[in-house]
Amino acid sequence: MIDALASRIEHWLFEPPESLIGKPIWQLTRILRYPYALIRDVLRDDLTLRAMSLVYTTLLSIVPLIALSFSVLKGLEYHRELEPVLYTFLEPLGDKAYDITAKVMEFVDNVRGGVLGSIGLIFLLYTVISMVQKVEESFNFVWRVDQPRSFGRRFSEYLSVMVIGPAVLVGAIGLLASVNSSSVMQTISHYQPFGWLLALLGTLSPYLLVVGVFTFLYAFIPNTRVRVVPALIGGAVAGFAWVAMGMILASFVKGSSGTMVIYAGFAIVIVALIWVHISWLVLLLGAQLAFYIQNPQYLRPGRGEIRLSSTVRERLALSVMYLIVNDYNSGIRWTTNRLADHLEVPGAALAPIMTELEKHRLLVIAEDDTWLPARDPGTIALCDVIDAVRHESVGPRLSRIRDISPAVDAARHAEEAMRARLKERTVKDLVDEK
Repeated sequence: MIDALASRIEHWLFEPPESLIGKPIWQLTRILRYPYALIRDVLRDDLTLRAMSLVYTTLLSIVPLIALSFSVLKGLEYHRELEPVLYTFLEPLGDKAYDITAKVMEFVDNVRGGVLGSIGLIFLLYTVISMVQKVEESFNFVWRVDQPRSFGRRFSEYLSVMVIGPAVLVGAIGLLASVNSSSVMQTISHYQPFGWLLALLGTLSPYLLVVGVFTFLYAFIPNTRVRVVPALIGGAVAGFAWVAMGMILASFVKGSSGTMVIYAGFAIVIVALIWVHISWLVLLLGAQLAFYIQNPQYLRPGRGEIRLSSTVRERLALSVMYLIVNDYNSGIRWTTNRLADHLEVPGAALAPIMTELEKHRLLVIAEDDTWLPARDPGTIALCDVIDAVRHESVGPRLSRIRDISPAVDAARHAEEAMRARLKERTVKDLVDEK
């Protein structure tokens, strides 16, 4: 019954009657597609399970992550400036939020290079990079990206963000504080409606900061190109949803003191786990929303398996070879994600084709995740490209099937005609035809 209801809702949202097209109700259905798709994805448990796995990773890595992120600020004696940010994150935990914040900051103060030693420092870096890699895997899952960053890119990009990011955050906080306390702003605040607007801005500034952080995460972490507008919309929705969920959890904690007595000292641990799980789930849902806004064609199928026909696979393989060879001499390099964007196909659907082309030694991947011809394009026959992707089979293979002579002859004639047409033609010939 539930499946039938969901099917009817989906049909109404994505195939509305023609009589509704152009009317306000039709515009409403287009908006409702997004919450429907997000609710469907949550009920399928993929995002929920990934949020749960990130809870464990967070508990293991939170102190090393904060210690490394605060490293530059700690040397400048500014690391305490981010203590209010950490407290804001833990505020829904109630009265214990301050104690946990103080304890985490104490751990951070105890992290010293001389105390850790080389082995401890390596373990700290490994723990931090492993956590961010886990986050990237979850974001890549949302964005249907099968190819992660290379180890070199992970090390350089992750560490640079974790070291520079807190400094930028402190600078933004300090800039807001100095602007609000300046004499010009104090003078303007006496005139309406500027005073009311400045007060509103001061109230919203913490939430806008959260939205900015979420937007940056959506734009930076996935190993693909994320446009600014989808990242901003996803960050805004997720940021305000995160604040709202924090208020709800804080109200729950304050109103259920009797229940918390049952768990005694474990109560704060349970609430903390719930809050971390909710935070990750909201963050992943915001990423999913950004993905749907940038790729609305996925709203209906969601994470359903995308199957390409053999004809489409052959066309994509030839297109990939054409683009890579055509732009090779001009210095333009193609990654899997950039190819997927250019060809307007999901990265998850294109990745197996790239794997087959690499397996058949037609392409080779460089250290910077770009693809290069594996050999002289003049020696790569078009038939080799087609053969590389057309014979892939999914699932168990049959040992044999009964041959029907007329059908076998017709298939053989079609194959011979195709090979005769492409006889002695190479990828270089394909590029030279333009």
